[in-house]
Amino acid sequence: MESKAAPSCRLLFCLLISAAVLRPGLGQYTVNSAYGDTIIMPCRLDVPQNLMFSKWKYEKPDGSPVFIAFRSSTKRSVQYDDVPEYKDRLSLSENYTLSISNARISDEKRFVCMLVTEDNVFEAPTVVKVFKQPSKPEIVNKALFLETEQLKKLGDCISKDSYPDGNITWYRDGKVLQPLEGEVVIIFKKQMDPVTQLYTMTSSLEYKTTKADIQMPFTCSVTYYGPTGEKTVPSEQAVFDIYYPTEQVTIQVLPPKNAIKEGDNITLKCIGNGNPPPEEFLFYLPGQPEGIRSSNTYTLTDVRRNATGDYKCSLIDKKSMIASTAITVHYLDLSLNPSGEVTKQIGDALPVSCTISASRNATVVWMKDNIRLRSSPSFSSLHYQDAGNYVCETALQEVEGLKKSESLTLIVEGKPQIKMTKKTDPSGLSKTIICHVEGFPKPAIQWTITGSGSVINQTEESPYINGRYYSKIIISPEENVTLTCTAENQLERTVNSLNVSAISIPEHDEADEISDENREKVNDQAKLIVGIVVGLLLAALVAGVVYWLYVKKSKTASKHVNKDLGNMEENKKLEENNHKTEA
Repeated sequence: MESKAAPSCRLLFCLLISAAVLRPGLGQYTVNSAYGDTIIMPCRLDVPQNLMFSKWKYEKPDGSPVFIAFRSSTKRSVQYDDVPEYKDRLSLSENYTLSISNARISDEKRFVCMLVTEDNVFEAPTVVKVFKQPSKPEIVNKALFLETEQLKKLGDCISKDSYPDGNITWYRDGKVLQPLEGEVVIIFKKQMDPVTQLYTMTSSLEYKTTKADIQMPFTCSVTYYGPTGEKTVPSEQAVFDIYYPTEQVTIQVLPPKNAIKEGDNITLKCIGNGNPPPEEFLFYLPGQPEGIRSSNTYTLTDVRRNATGDYKCSLIDKKSMIASTAITVHYLDLSLNPSGEVTKQIGDALPVSCTISASRNATVVWMKDNIRLRSSPSFSSLHYQDAGNYVCETALQEVEGLKKSESLTLIVEGKPQIKMTKKTDPSGLSKTIICHVEGFPKPAIQWTITGSGSVINQTEESPYINGRYYSKIIISPEENVTLTCTAENQLERTVNSLNVSAISIPEHDEADEISDENREKVNDQAKLIVGIVVGLLLAALVAGVVYWLYVKKSKTASKHVNKDLGNMEENKKLEENNHKTEA
């Protein structure tokens, strides 16, 4: 029995050992798997009818086999060899397909499916490739800022856990950065984790920046090989603060104003176009050769007209880099002479002047009692109606808020002047006596009857306008009387009397005093009449000239006619004389 079994065992062992010689000519088959996925390797052999069992193995680098799984053709049970790295990771199906869960980089081997019969061994090799997509590349260790014309490290682009390893590329505004001596320096390195066998790639970029890189995006990408070929994963954009020196300074006036007037505050601001901008400057004021060191602003308070001039600022360490601006402080002076409260006597002359001094042409407006005057007032002989409150106003229209005004309160005084008039009622039953009074301050009027000294209280008064008013009484005297009108103010007391006949005696009526308003109407009517008369005179003058020309022309024509008639008479006389001679 043993002698018969021994040849059979020896044959199987020999077949397994010498399987490399007995492999059929199958081409190499590759299975690509992602890291962590399940590797599925079908046994690419036709199952023979006399199959005894199947077996899977992998080959070490030196070519020696390591068996990992076994399945009998008659038994459905599967046996897995004690290989630590594949413990609890293998699965062999009934059709002899081998699955390996949780793919690792170490699974990159050459696996062989073996179908064994009594007299032969059939093998089909499968090469496993494992791929791991790297993490999204990230720019780390970024520079806080870059300086123009200086080669400086911009940052590191890092991508982790890749298999196989990949390449990192830098971009400026989407364009590939190539190494360039003194301007672009790229240092690439990779590391493999000894446990996971995954690669971490790092690329450092040193870059010489210019002002053209302001707000310019920098990116990097990692290129790797996956199951389906080459792939690229980009990073997020990184924008760097670019430092560059100041090349120009400018000066501003804050807050911006169309015009500056006396009393304003002026703030000067000096700006350098470098990054970061300068924080200190020198400010030069008009007439001061030495600059004042200050921050980027300098304030002048309550400026006066002598602050007009050129203001400058410059860098502290580079005084030749300077900026200037011209500032005009506008002013407005007004002098009214006389001003305040002025008291004059009626008939006096009063010259009034409003003198303006300003940084530019100013407008002048005169007001009297809040009513605008057409021209400035001038008094050669004061009247009561000239009294009032005069205001001279001036302003610079281009300068907001710059205006001045002064006032004159004119008081025109005069002692009382009296004129008395009388008028008989058409019915003849009463007489109206009027006492017209002119003066300022307002005189008080009192009526008395001369002789008896009786005071008449039943009077009627008109409104007091422009220093004038009247008091009126109506009487029906039975006999002749003399009435006295007394007007008195702080200046003087004036008395006037008027004889009034009895109502039974007719007498001449005196015209009433013409009021100021009526006087103006009369003046206007007089002006109108004068205008009409002047117009008629001009028309008459033109008509006379035309008539004179006409007469002159007519006389000339008559002379020519008479001359012609004279010649005809002379010829007639000559003919008569000739006839007489012949006879």
